[in-house]
Order: sequence, then structure tokens, then C-alpha cells
Amino acid sequence: MSTAKIIAFPQRPRMATSPRPKAEAREDTLWSIFAERAERNPRKRAVRDADGSMTYAELLNLSAQLSRIFLREAERQPRRRNIGMLGQNSAVHLATLLGCARAGLAMVPINWRLAEEEWCWQARAAGMCAVVEGFGHRMPEDFMIADEISAIGQSTIRMLPREPVVGTELGRAESPALIGYTSGTTGRPKGAVLTQGALLANARNSQALFEITPDDRVLTMLPMFHVGGLNIQTLPALLGGAEIILHQKFDAESFFDALVQHRPTLTLLVPAVMAALVAHPRWASADLSSLRAAGAGSSVVPMELIEAFQARGVPIQQVYGSTESAPIAIAQSREEALAAPGSIGRPALHCEAKIGPEGEIMLRGPNIMQGYLDNPEATAESFSDGWFRTGDIGTQDADGRFWFTDRLKHIIISGGENISPAEVERVLAMAPGVLECAVIGKPDAKWGEVPLAVVVAGPGFDQHKVLGVFEGKLARFKQPREVVVVAALPRTALGKVNLPALRALVFPSKG
Repeated sequence: MSTAKIIAFPQRPRMATSPRPKAEAREDTLWSIFAERAERNPRKRAVRDADGSMTYAELLNLSAQLSRIFLREAERQPRRRNIGMLGQNSAVHLATLLGCARAGLAMVPINWRLAEEEWCWQARAAGMCAVVEGFGHRMPEDFMIADEISAIGQSTIRMLPREPVVGTELGRAESPALIGYTSGTTGRPKGAVLTQGALLANARNSQALFEITPDDRVLTMLPMFHVGGLNIQTLPALLGGAEIILHQKFDAESFFDALVQHRPTLTLLVPAVMAALVAHPRWASADLSSLRAAGAGSSVVPMELIEAFQARGVPIQQVYGSTESAPIAIAQSREEALAAPGSIGRPALHCEAKIGPEGEIMLRGPNIMQGYLDNPEATAESFSDGWFRTGDIGTQDADGRFWFTDRLKHIIISGGENISPAEVERVLAMAPGVLECAVIGKPDAKWGEVPLAVVVAGPGFDQHKVLGVFEGKLARFKQPREVVVVAALPRTALGKVNLPALRALVFPSKG
């Protein structure tokens, strides 16, 4: 176990209205935990990325220098106090989060796969005063919203002074630290507000789950614009004194090269990545012996993939959660992964779970979000008597293990990305000749599911024009790849689209 001083936090910390000096009594924050690590072992390598490597002391200094810039931008625009991060995985991504934590501000990770229109909407919705540009992702002019948002590019970061930063840490345990946008069932994504306390509770969950120590080397290939790539292993391992190996994005060849060059002890996967690795020509001869385990999640992991990895001596520890739970809520230890493959495990160290009404999995603990940014109605709907409603259906067996069975919420999961059908339908409805429409998931061997458009056609309908309406408005992974025309959409007595009946209409049984 790590020796980092990460403790339990209050169940529902209050929203901080503005940065303020720390109280005299010491409290653990993201910055204090990381600074303690850096002071204890300043010359140890913290991160390897495409630009080289950084020690703990170097990452601490970069984070502190960025915090000064962030505070200046926040003071320039008091009504815009959050910092966007747009770029592929890099040390700057981690420095941005830590710099925000020191300044008492929140980082908003931006999915670089989204369309520019989606970036612009998120910038406004999240109240960004500045955006850190990483690895060539430059801001389109519209994204700057008439110069209200400052761009902090690589040239600025390279010119930051190297002298230590002095001053008071403004972040508190209850300060919002991360705003993760999550696809919902009502159209536009919602910003889940996670405090520093929630991220630290999640880190404690991860450190116990994966038995992280300073000797670990964690390979991160999944994007850190999602809480999975950032929080399941990466940030917890950094706070635990381990070394992080960052790949800009997943590439099978780079994964196998990293096994040889860096001998990682832990990594995180999703089913699409697992399938790509198992199908790769290097799989059979690859030396996986450095990997103590691999985490896996985002959607149901097929048993054949679990067995393929475990046959090579790598236990697959399933992790269940969501952006709103930071995300580790229910998970498997290594022992559980071997004893009950297919289960999602037991409640994490600092999280409670139960099966609620309709079989819904419900969560409670210090790792749960404060709420959705500027959306009290959605926040209220997501909680019941203090328990977060996941929208997923599961069971709990006699041994206390949880098993995922289905989703109450209508969400498509494609290659680890959550897609809101309502968000796709909003654009689809604007296509000429579309009288009615619905979007469902179509099974796909590579991605698990892909969006499928189902429409009732009218005058002026043209399938090619329908598919073209998404360009520039939605990320490519959200865009339907084909259109199915039906005479009418099946509906319930209340007028809602009957999804089981629609799936039966589009995918009739071959039996």
C-alpha cells in the first residue's frame, strides 16, 4: 500500500464559492499530497510522455507556475473561473489539474475527438476563462468566444520560469477540482462537479484496489479527458509516488513496445483495446510478465477477452463506476478477478453500494460528485435519499459480489465512449425529409456498439444528406453510419418511443 496520507472525507462536501486561504488546521488536498511526494523524493521520475520525462520536483514546479497563470485569468474574468484542458495525454495534462488544485479552481478536460461546435458549447457551459492547448490542438477562433477565453499554448508553457513559486495554496478539500462532462439521456452533456476530496477518496480506492506502491510503473494509454484514463490508475499512482508512462493515445504497437522498454506493472484497458491487442500478431509472443494486473471497464467485458488475458497470467480487475463517482465505486481485487471473473466486484474502500428499486445500482460516499454544474434539476433527479442513482441494473449475490445486468438509461457505449442517443437525435431531426427519428445501438464486432439512425421519411428525404448533417456538429464516433427507414416508430401509451419494440423491428430474430 502507498504511504500517501489520503483519508476519508465528508459524505457531501459543500460547493466552494471562491478560493480562500487554508484553515490553520491541516487538511489533505490534491496539492498537499502531491507536494509531499515531491518533497520526499524530488529527483524520482514522475512522468514519461512524448516530450521526454519529468521528475516529481519538475512536475511540482510546472504545476505551481501554471497555477499563477490560472489565478490571473480567473481574476480577469470573475464569472469564468474554470480552466479547460485540450490535448492528448501529456505531463501538461497532469500539471494543469494540479495547478488548478493549488489555485482552488477546477479543470475541465475536453474530449479532443469532439467537433468544434461541441467544444464551443462546452466552453460556454463550463464557464472557462482559459484553455491549455496541448500537442498541436489549437483553438478554433469561434472557441475563443470573442477573446473571452485565453489560450495557454506550448510556447507559453516552455517559457515559464524555473524558480520556485511562493504563496499560499488556495484549494480546499471541498473545492471543485474537476468538471467531467458526461453523456446523459436528455441531449446535451452534463458537467459532473468533483471536489478535491472526491478525487482523493477515489485515489484511496484505487491505491487499495491495485495495491499501488512507489515502485509501480503505470502505463496510461486511455485518454485522460475521461475520468477513467485520469482517475482509475494515473492520478492515484502519481499521488502514491509511482511512475506514469503516458502514451498520447492507444496504439497496439506502442503498447507492445512499452512492455519491452519500460516493463509497466499496471495498465488500464477497455474491451475494444483488449480485442485489438489479442488480435495483434505480437500478442502470442509478447512478454506480459511485468504486468501484475490490468484494470478494465467502461462497458461489459466479454468473458473471452478476460480469459485471453488471464491465460497469459494477467488478471483483469473490473472497475465499475461513472464520471459522477470519480469513477471507482465497485471493483475487483486481483483475488476477486481470479475467483469470480465477470463480476464487477465489491464496493470500493470509500464507497457504499446497494441494489435499489427496479434493481438499480445505487452509490454513496465521499467519491460521489457534488452535483451537475448549473443544473439543480438534473442533480435532484440523480439522487434519492442521499444515494446516487447510476441508471444501471445489477444484482448482488450471497457472497456480496455485484453483477452488472443491464442499463436503465438509454446510452450507447462505443469503444469505451458514452453516446447519448438524445444528443444525436437532436441533430438528426434537422435533416431534410426526416419526419420522426430515433437512435439506437447496433452491435459491432470492433467497437461493441455503433449508433444507428432509424427514421420515418417524408418529402425531400435523402439518405446521404441525412448522414452529412452531422459533419462539424458532432464527433465522428457519435455519428450514425447507416440509416434505416421505417413506416412508423413504435411508441408506448405515453407516446415515448418503445425501444425494445424498435430494436425488435430493426433487428428481427433469425430464429
